[in-house]
Parts: sequence; structure tokens; C-alpha cells
Amino acid sequence: MNDDLTCCMYLLAHDAAAEGPYDRPRTELLVRAAALIDLALRGRLGEDGGTVTVSGTAPTGDPVLDGVLRDAPGHTWKHLVRRHRKRTLTEVENRLAAAGVLTVKEPRTPFGTRRLTVTDRALPDALHARVSAALHGDDPVREIPAADAALLALAAAGDVRSVVSRQDQKTFRARIDAGTGSLAALAPGLEKAVRALPMTMIAAQGGMGGS
Repeated sequence: MNDDLTCCMYLLAHDAAAEGPYDRPRTELLVRAAALIDLALRGRLGEDGGTVTVSGTAPTGDPVLDGVLRDAPGHTWKHLVRRHRKRTLTEVENRLAAAGVLTVKEPRTPFGTRRLTVTDRALPDALHARVSAALHGDDPVREIPAADAALLALAAAGDVRSVVSRQDQKTFRARIDAGTGSLAALAPGLEKAVRALPMTMIAAQGGMGGS
């Protein structure tokens, strides 16, 4: 799953102490955005006049991404980040659980939350190291693997402080901005949607639709 951006984003956002995402509503949006970026990197999603377009009809081999593909035609990137975000996050968790990456303890009460534990801390630790190298490295951002630049952009936009601290946000603002800007090569609207994530997250806290 090293190249699966949705799973990578989830593991970066996972909080071991909380036994789940550091912030579930924010992680829903980050995982949806990661799916869109993954599909764009694969050449399956593009843009025409600000509207998302789909290339090809073959399945990707990833049911999570295939679900996002079915959602995509005729919408904007920003709309797709919000659309079915809760469903997508749950599907990613279930996929990681089926792969043995997560263990799941179901809630004892109808109003409880399930507890999710990463079985091998080496996986998120390796992801943290990759994003840290992208953030602190000396190589030009254009030479960083596209997946790592995308994960850096998402972690910064989502304020995942275990990945990009508040001080990092200030010190490495130019590298973070360049990583986010690299998404424009995939689709200008995709870059704008990621840059808009902080405001989208604020709106989500106010009960924004599109679950």
C-alpha cells in the first residue's frame, strides 16, 4: 500500500493515543482529496473548464478509488472533496482492517465509536519519514516524488501537527506552497480545492452537507 494515497493519508492522520484519526471530520476530507489526487496521478481524472472529467472505463483494482470515479463526472473538484467523504473514510478503514494493518474494536453502545489500532507502527513511521524528508530536504520540490509532495500538501492543509508542526508551517511555508502548487500540473482546480481545504474544514464543522 506504499503508493495508495488514501491509505497513506489515513495512516498519517491516525492518532495512536486516540485509537483513530486525529480529527475524524478533517480526515474524511483529507482522504477524499487523496483519492482524487491518486486518480489524477493515474491519469483517470482530468479537468475541462473547471469540471472534472474521467478517462477510461476499466476498474482501478481499488474499490475505494472506483467508488470515487463513479462520483466524479460533471462535478467540480471542491464538490468531490466533500461528496460521500464519510463513506470513503469508512471504506479505507475497512480496507486497512482487511489487510491486517488495523485492528478494529466495535463500540459497546449504539452511540460509541469504534477503536482502530495500527498493528505495525513501522508503517506510519515510514510515511512520516517520507513526508519529513519532503519537508526538510534540500532537493527542489519538483524533484520530490509526486505522492510525497501531495501528502505534504494535504497534511499541511489539514493541520496534521504530528506531520507538519505549527513551526514547520512557518519555517517551510515556501516548500509547502510549492508542493501544493505542483498539483496544478494535474489540474488547476485540484490545486485550488486543496488550498481551500482549511475553509472547507471550517464549513464542515458547521454541518456542511455532502456526507
